[in-house]
Amino acid sequence: MPHLTSIETAGRIEELYGAALADLEAHTQGQPPGMLSALLGMHQDLAFAERSITFHRDRLAQLVHPERQFGTHEVSHIFDCVRRLAEAVAVRETQSATTQAVLQSLGRAVAPKPSTDSATAALPVPPVPTASTVATR
Repeated sequence: MPHLTSIETAGRIEELYGAALADLEAHTQGQPPGMLSALLGMHQDLAFAERSITFHRDRLAQLVHPERQFGTHEVSHIFDCVRRLAEAVAVRETQSATTQAVLQSLGRAVAPKPSTDSATAALPVPPVPTASTVATR
């Protein structure tokens, strides 16, 4: 079963900013760095870690296939693949925790509702005469 953290993160970013991830990425091009570009970078790092996990898991399955014979040379490849898989899992967990913490600290601002109470409606202020329009004797 694939880990869906990057998909969930993408959905949360889209919900937070009210636009599709591709549109948000296009919007950040040429813009100064900000929270959106940081979140998109975190999402990309998380997605890369998940792809790395999938790759190394599949490679490990090939290396330890029951019909395959392996000697000392292949064992070093197995150990290397296991190490890289563990590193990818650690990166994913760290990125996931950090991204989740940042996303939980953010919230979409709710637009203020227009007031329907006529008593609280602002009355127009009459203009104050300036020195040039005041009659002098």
